[in-house]
Amino acid sequence: MHPKFNLIIFARWIEEIMQLFKKCTCCDRPWFSRDEVLQDSKLELIGYQVNFGELELGYFLFNHLTCQSTIAIPAGLFKDLYDGPVFSQRLTESEACPGYCLHDDNLQPCQASCECAYVREILQIVRNWPKDEGRPTKIAQGLG
Repeated sequence: MHPKFNLIIFARWIEEIMQLFKKCTCCDRPWFSRDEVLQDSKLELIGYQVNFGELELGYFLFNHLTCQSTIAIPAGLFKDLYDGPVFSQRLTESEACPGYCLHDDNLQPCQASCECAYVREILQIVRNWPKDEGRPTKIAQGLG
């Protein structure tokens, strides 16, 4: 039996006994917590796909360096990482707006007093999260 097939069967078994946070749609690599995603050195934050109607329904985009795919995780799953001000008015396309949210691949923080600015701050937190370069994942550690 091919080793990758065994890994897929094992991963599906693990998913049944643990709650899954996210799974790569290309290689089926599972992440069982947000912290595991944030700490994974094989995930690189590459963008934010905004949803102007409901900012928390936008997506943080990550490249999975292992298989070269891109995964999307709802921005709302990272909201609690930020405890600063959240402005009530959206300034998109006004003179005060630098237009960062209009470009998925722009990760810059925004200085405008805009409703969208807090998501840009969360991007900075996620982008600068310390990565585990050599620590084995939970699967390799025997789940804990």
